[in-house]
Amino acid sequence: MKSYFVYIMTNKPQGVLYNGFSGSLEGRVLQHKQKEKSRSFTARYNCTRLVYFEEFWDPIDGISREKEIKGWVRSRKIVLIESMNPEWKDLSEGWFDRAKSG
Repeated sequence: MKSYFVYIMTNKPQGVLYNGFSGSLEGRVLQHKQKEKSRSFTARYNCTRLVYFEEFWDPIDGISREKEIKGWVRSRKIVLIESMNPEWKDLSEGWFDRAKSG
């Protein structure tokens, strides 16, 4: 069964926040890290750190959740991130290292 993801990227702890939705979290995070769209918000602000994500089985639920989070004030998004990732670690750390070595 296919899964979908709502995610939040940042440039540093407590930095610029970007949230998005994707059917391929790993692929989408890689695009952000490689700054594939050089004029995009995430490329401009160097948002390459995945700090939060949620998984959904129904894309409609995921899109609704993304819109909900986008409507929140920054402080509420920070509480959400810190509930899962209090140290603001890059949750995708090591994902692409194995692709390089494999």
